[in-house]
Amino acid sequence: MSNFEEEIYMAIVNATDRTFTTDTSEGVVLVDFWAPWCGPCKMIAPVLQELDTEIGDTAKIVKVDVDENQETAGKFGVMSIPTLIVLKDGEVVDKVVGFQPKEALAELIAKHA
Repeated sequence: MSNFEEEIYMAIVNATDRTFTTDTSEGVVLVDFWAPWCGPCKMIAPVLQELDTEIGDTAKIVKVDVDENQETAGKFGVMSIPTLIVLKDGEVVDKVVGFQPKEALAELIAKHA
């Protein structure tokens, strides 16, 4: 893997109950609540990686495994996955549930950037 590819791959943050507040406190953050066994979650993962390379510094993408981080999932009332929440400076500004095409997610972020 080249340094460039490594930077892209490293850009998506995997947050835990312990790190979530720090990981999402500044700027626009798209949070993906997911689980390894979830089919639509697996479908959205490459979409998020592609989106991450396109949005650059506009926003940050953070993934939260709901099985391992139930406290955070509960705090945001996540009942179905994938649930994608947009935070701006730590506050919820938007939310969508289910698989979303890249264009829809890009618009969601752009609305709040």
